[in-house]
Amino acid sequence: MADRRLQVFHTVAKQLSFTKAAEQLFMTQPAVTFQVKQLEEHFNTRLFERSHGKISLTPAGELALDYAERILDMTAEMEARISELTGQVSGPLLIGASTTIAEYMLPRLLGDFKKKHPETQARLTVANSETIENKVAEHALDLGLIEAYSHHPNLVSRACCEDELLMICEPNSELAKLKTVTPKQLAGKPYITRESGSGTREIIDEYFNQNGVSSDELNLAMELGSREAIKGAVIAGLGFAIVSSTTVAREIKLGELTAVPLNPPLRRQLSLVYPQEKFRSKLLQAFLDFLECCPLLEPGAQHGNSA
Repeated sequence: MADRRLQVFHTVAKQLSFTKAAEQLFMTQPAVTFQVKQLEEHFNTRLFERSHGKISLTPAGELALDYAERILDMTAEMEARISELTGQVSGPLLIGASTTIAEYMLPRLLGDFKKKHPETQARLTVANSETIENKVAEHALDLGLIEAYSHHPNLVSRACCEDELLMICEPNSELAKLKTVTPKQLAGKPYITRESGSGTREIIDEYFNQNGVSSDELNLAMELGSREAIKGAVIAGLGFAIVSSTTVAREIKLGELTAVPLNPPLRRQLSLVYPQEKFRSKLLQAFLDFLECCPLLEPGAQHGNSA
């Protein structure tokens, strides 16, 4: 219901990029540029400074962003409250998830929720944990499921199911002969890991550090942004990796990879994050209530993050 020009301007202002805004809005870049230009003509002032391929907000743009955020928040709340008068849970639910959760846990979950509330439409964004956290905090997503506990001051974080991480290697590797493997035994061996910002990477870095292996002792062979790419590199014998046990069942069954438990074990809590606000739409509340009753969320394992 809010002015489309305002919605487009808000996205560009938050991303400080016409290209990224176009991707997020599922629009072409010229269409995004046109909407912003129309808004600038409406106010008869420039909202962005454009220089050397970068953009920044003008003073007028800063003021417009402040009002745009309030207007869009109030519009969303009005639409949600009015739609709730019908008593029906409906509309789009914007969910973000890190790759492990999106690929291996959410499809069945979203299917079950859709059966219970057929008038809803789940829209899933897949990215690393840091990106998902930021998008939820910016209200670009309703909630997120991430691979690390959130410490974001504006988000509530609730622990989800426990996930065990294992060391994987090529079946003919010396490491494959071990029944368990310690961090010290992995120091110096070619190591393949996720990119910085990944929740998995953060957990593993902390695990090595807590068990006496510094980053300097790790032989970092590759940083890859895809779990499938990591598995492919390990299958090719380029090094070992540490991954969620849920992601390698097929490759282990086919004999392409060997998984060895870590000693001490490495387990993590997957987390649900959502904005820390008094008003919550009926749809979002319905999904949170649904998670309480499904296997993904452990009963009682929840913590409000009010730091």
